[in-house]
Amino acid sequence: MKTKKHLLAVVELGGYPDFTSIYESMGFDVTMENSVRNANRTLKKLKPEVVVAEFNFQSDFRDRTSNLESLLSTMQWLDKCEIVVFFEKEYEHQLEKLKTQYHLHSTLAFPIEEESLRQALQQLSPTE
Repeated sequence: MKTKKHLLAVVELGGYPDFTSIYESMGFDVTMENSVRNANRTLKKLKPEVVVAEFNFQSDFRDRTSNLESLLSTMQWLDKCEIVVFFEKEYEHQLEKLKTQYHLHSTLAFPIEEESLRQALQQLSPTE
């Protein structure tokens, strides 16, 4: 029997469907957090194989461009942890800057198409 892979979903702003059923149907054990601060704590304890998070660009940050830098920095010490990022198309140029610093498995623009999400996760799915 295969052990399920863990998926950490970070939903800070939301406004899109709950994809938990998709994650579970693909064999992931899902944990949800509503802030990067909480997600960082969970990340250290759970050590998930996959993180799904929103890119929330914030121009008022002095030393970073979004909510994700601290999460991605924490992820770097994990052996095998990939991230799927949801983003607003209008901030794609800011996301590109982040991609020069960190490896992002997949980036999906809103509105998120279920099939695109499934394809991104299929590459990481425990049913492979």
